[in-house]
Amino acid sequence: MSDSTSEPSVAMARVRAHDEAVSDFNQGIIDEFRANNGTVTAMGFGRALALVHSTGAKSGEPRVNPLAAIHDDEGWLLPASAGGSPKNPAWYHNLKAHPDIEIEYPNDEGGISTAQVTATELTGAARDEAWARFVARSSGFAEYEQAAQGRVIPVFRLTPR
Repeated sequence: MSDSTSEPSVAMARVRAHDEAVSDFNQGIIDEFRANNGTVTAMGFGRALALVHSTGAKSGEPRVNPLAAIHDDEGWLLPASAGGSPKNPAWYHNLKAHPDIEIEYPNDEGGISTAQVTATELTGAARDEAWARFVARSSGFAEYEQAAQGRVIPVFRLTPR
């Protein structure tokens, strides 16, 4: 017979361990991004990431997330893919609650620049067109879409302020 009082503790320990592993992975990506002027060789990211500085929706604490990004003439696009999870990533909620953020991004001179931007979730055809750009960039995004169990993966437009 299992001890029902320990089951939530075990589940929480697993969640904490997962969160710590993700945090360690993200910190490694952030460190490489900054050390190599916006280039990340891990997992073939290259110069296709941005470091998104947001404020926690619930905690109010500052957060930094390395995220896939497409830079174009209007700003940047970010997919809230969460690696194909059926749930939106925590940073999605942060951007919805606090859309005025800062990003670090690889610039055209081979370095890193920062920008103050406003995040807006795209909908309808604009979202679909933006998502198609990510799928065209990497088949991994199509795999995330399949794994997301019917969740429509949100895409944000970051517009300079």
